[in-house]
This record gives sequence, structure tokens and C-alpha cells, in this order.
Amino acid sequence: MSTIKPETFTFLKELTNNNNREWFTENKNLYTESQGNVIAFLDELIKEMAGFDEELGKLDGKKALFRIYRDTRFSKDKIPYKTNFGASLGMGKGSQKGGYYLHMEPGKSFLAGGIYMPESSVLKEVRKEISLYGEDFLKIINQKDFKKHFPELDQDDQLKKIPQGFEKEDPMGEYLKLKNFIVVYNLKDEEVLDKSAVKNMTKIFKLMKPFNDFLNTPFL
Repeated sequence: MSTIKPETFTFLKELTNNNNREWFTENKNLYTESQGNVIAFLDELIKEMAGFDEELGKLDGKKALFRIYRDTRFSKDKIPYKTNFGASLGMGKGSQKGGYYLHMEPGKSFLAGGIYMPESSVLKEVRKEISLYGEDFLKIINQKDFKKHFPELDQDDQLKKIPQGFEKEDPMGEYLKLKNFIVVYNLKDEEVLDKSAVKNMTKIFKLMKPFNDFLNTPFL
């Protein structure tokens, strides 16, 4: 079973303290080794996760892994490199469907599931689904194991009022205000480096599957 090596986190810590092109060029071998470690881990994780979501079987670790190079063209922050390894397992910015995401960064690792920053047309359909089938939605997010791992949905950037096209008294109003439909599970470093991390992460991702299935229903 593939594991994340401590050296991979050591590299990310070093990069955080030396986020410049000179250091990165001198230590490119450390990056290459860490990247290879993460890709091998992702391949194993994808294979394991495909056991409950066969769509994931089409992915591979190398393509799932985001580039470490930051796009600084429109950013005031000109730091050239990300200080994490992030992987989209069917989920990304502007995604059209629910998926999974893994973020590995010393002290800041997490697993996520759902739809992140969907286009307005997708957002509208998801809101309609929640409004029409509120009981089904609540049953999923209030399920015991789900609630234990994901106490609440991500509240970032939510609207102050119920969006246009929906009743002001809609009982699902608080959820209709959301712009993202995301759940997050924070990981300790030792959980990422654990020998059973693939199996443990898979169990947590599996809990997200009914949530993703609900979000994807309008697009089937």
C-alpha cells in the first residue's frame, strides 16, 4: 500500500520557507521525488475509491494532481509556488458536477467533496433540486456518520437573501443562499502520513458519495 513519505512534507515545509525560483531550481530533485510519491499515492487512492464510485476509475494520479506552479499574472501575491499538493478527483473550480478533492499541506491538509464555484446555470439547477427535494437532502446531510465527519456545509460567500426565483419562506432557504455545495474534513499530518491513509481516506470520501449523487441528479 502506497504512503505519503515524511520527506514529501519536509519538502513542502522547506518550500514554504524558501518560496523562490533559485531555491526551487537548486532543489528540483526534492520536488521530483515528492511529486512522484504523491502520484503513486493518488493512483492507489483512485483505485481504492473506484470500488464505490466507478467513474473515478477513469482518472489517473498524474492528471489529477494540480501543478505546483502558481499563476501570478493577475495576483498581487507573486510567490511562484504553491506550498501544497492538491488533487482533483472529479472536482475543481467551476465544476459541472459533484466530485472529490484532496489537499496535502503540513498543518493544513483536508479532504473535500461537492461542487465548488459552479457556473450560474449549474448553481440554479442544484438550488432547484434542494428546494424540491429538501427532505431527501436533509436526510443525507443529517445522516449520523455524515454529520459526525462534516458538521456543516461550507458557508463561504453565501448570499444574504434567498436568491431570485425562490419563495422567501422556502424551508430550505438557508441552503439556497449557498454559492458552493462543499463539505470538508480536516486531516492531521499524522493521518496523511499514516500507513493506512489510502483506506482511511477512502472511507471518508465514501461518506460523501450520497451527497455528490444528490448534487449530480439534475445533470443525469
